[in-house]
Amino acid sequence: MSEDGVDCWSAVADVLAATGCSSVFGLPSDEPGLLDAADAHPGLRAWRIGDQRTAACAAAGHAMVSGRPVALAVNSGPGFANALAGLLEASSLAVPLVLITTSVPSEGVGRGGFQHVDQQRMLAPLTSWQYEARSAEVLTWAVERAVRLAVDGRAGITAVEIADEVLRAPVPAPVGVRPVLPLRSTPSEDALERATALLDGARRPVVLAGGGCRWSAGSGPAVVGLAERLGAPVLTTAAGRGVVPETHPLALGLVGLYTTPPAGEVLAEADALLVLGSRLEETARMGWDAWRSTPTVQVDKSAAAFGEGCSPEVALLGDVALTAGALTARVAVRDRAPWSERVRGVALAQEECARASFARSPVRAAVRLAQRELGRLAVVVQDNGLHDMWSYHYPVLRVEEGTTVVCPGEQTLMGFGLAASVGASAGAPEGSVCAVFTGDSAFRLSAGALESLREQGSGVVVVVFDDAGFGWPRRLRLAVGADTRVTEVSGGPTADELAAVHGGWGATARTEAELVAALRTARDRAVRGGFSVVRVPAADDDVPVGVLEMEREGHA
Repeated sequence: MSEDGVDCWSAVADVLAATGCSSVFGLPSDEPGLLDAADAHPGLRAWRIGDQRTAACAAAGHAMVSGRPVALAVNSGPGFANALAGLLEASSLAVPLVLITTSVPSEGVGRGGFQHVDQQRMLAPLTSWQYEARSAEVLTWAVERAVRLAVDGRAGITAVEIADEVLRAPVPAPVGVRPVLPLRSTPSEDALERATALLDGARRPVVLAGGGCRWSAGSGPAVVGLAERLGAPVLTTAAGRGVVPETHPLALGLVGLYTTPPAGEVLAEADALLVLGSRLEETARMGWDAWRSTPTVQVDKSAAAFGEGCSPEVALLGDVALTAGALTARVAVRDRAPWSERVRGVALAQEECARASFARSPVRAAVRLAQRELGRLAVVVQDNGLHDMWSYHYPVLRVEEGTTVVCPGEQTLMGFGLAASVGASAGAPEGSVCAVFTGDSAFRLSAGALESLREQGSGVVVVVFDDAGFGWPRRLRLAVGADTRVTEVSGGPTADELAAVHGGWGATARTEAELVAALRTARDRAVRGGFSVVRVPAADDDVPVGVLEMEREGHA
């Protein structure tokens, strides 16, 4: 590039690195692009992914594990369109993701330009901010602002579309770009006083922690400290899982669709709810009605969260960790011994859900044995299939201190788990183990991600529950007496055989002894940077309690 500036992609890479992004995911473009610039930049890591959909999921997984904003590089046309499914899930999860895309030459817009699509209109429902950079002078500003808006408020996707003419022009060298740190605040004194009064008056408070907690530094200890002060049990949404270690005596697992009986009784008996970093989306509201009428204090850093899923008596606009700390300093210590005893009894009763032999429930046994045989897990990645949903149920899976959970949001994109594990494992400490729980159909949909796991040397163990087809659609057809042939899959390589094709190791476990042996081999490979696939045949009726409860209530 001329002495008047730097090339476009070097400038973008400089800004991303300076603002705090450390990783760029994507598929190589025809001409050298952002992925090339990131690969050459000392402050960035380029992750080459052979499919844009997988790359978007991987970027989301990496953000959830690293806690840092990430960038996804695509190009106008089919590459952009292919990424949309993953971006839809990333938007639902509210992860800080900056999409960098290109546009066709201006003379081709509206005139049948090659690979031209209206990216801004397609992105509108998914992004919190988007901008088309049509001059070199605004490029640095646009990328820096995209990172800022991806991190602050309700974290989410932002997008910068770079005009073709800018790609080929000298860009002013970025100057004065600073790290983007999340803005943190506490609610007003008046709001804190009203929240304190409500909580002090409660005899049976319950804390609900959501996915927003994971973006608040120090939220785990702050939430635990407040719950202990209140003597309140803690349930989390799926996205909030891991904020509070499920080894804590006040932890009762997940809320809503994934609630493990009899924790639903605690929700029904609560006389105050403290909702932290959650909109209380539909799956979090399933199976209980008390959220409609129980007095609620809701804490969120985005005002848009208030009233979306529930109507709080007191809305506290602020950082979760800081606000929880402020409440802990204010609420009085009350004698809630009867409530504490009730919570202990519920936690003890929940243990029965995890007690299942391999012969009775291969899926439950596999989740339990994976925890035992794989050792301390750095990351657990989940899909949302009929059988692997057992992993959402505490204490079938008990998330320990230091384990990060990566799961889909409200879109529950099929195949998200395996694709997200590419980025999630990349964000985990070297030599650690990442476990993925998924189904056979979801696995097939994202099987191309195995190549990326091999290239990266990822210590990933994929447990595949194989019911020979599409479990959810089959179950719904069986419920109404419909033909199930379209849901059945036979022939072709199995998941463990596909692992070998892509340079990994795989095994099928039909007994507990075979499963234990396979998991031990998989762990040995994982700590050395090799991926494995353990296939567990699953019966149609090996389904979690949350699904059965949903069916009883007529939601399925």
